[in-house]
Amino acid sequence: MEFHYPNGRKYKSEPTPQIRNKPEKMITYGKRGMTLEDELNETNLYYLSKGIAVIHKKPTPIQIVQVDYKSRSTAVIKEAYFRQASTTDYNGVYKGKYIDFEAKETQSNTSFPLSNFHEHQINHMKNVVNHKGISFVILRFVKTDELFLLESKDLFSFWRRMESGGRKSIKKEEILSYGHPIEYGLHPRIDYLKVIQHLLLI
Repeated sequence: MEFHYPNGRKYKSEPTPQIRNKPEKMITYGKRGMTLEDELNETNLYYLSKGIAVIHKKPTPIQIVQVDYKSRSTAVIKEAYFRQASTTDYNGVYKGKYIDFEAKETQSNTSFPLSNFHEHQINHMKNVVNHKGISFVILRFVKTDELFLLESKDLFSFWRRMESGGRKSIKKEEILSYGHPIEYGLHPRIDYLKVIQHLLLI
């Protein structure tokens, strides 16, 4: 199925990293092979079920333009367009505070490419911050399975550096310095609100 942006350009999804499970080494801690999105969705369901927060993945509205109607029960969407550019992945409410964040992954061991973000996403996060909302990004280094929460104000600084002709990525050392590590757990899997509570003392 083909998707197109509002300007007509074809949408190319980022490949989902495949993590091989070796049968001779059974891993019982966590759920290996899940994508970052899967784990965040599971975490948000936990928050909701425990009355901790109401945070959901934002749906992206699409315009269907071609459907293969071989039969009513097997109709297949062949072509569709995004109605508008997406903003960030997740939003919701936590202790009376508006939460809005993006989640990204990289295969690199040494840096996080800023090309993973888009200008309209940066502008959206700036608007959230200007209205006193809580905005951040969750970054995963896939090969080392490390997770970090980077506040949007720091992302903005790296973005400005790139716009001024500087690096087009954030070095791993910079993320270690400015970011906040998130430890994996069981319930919830990715307790990012623990970091937010520590940062904001809420």
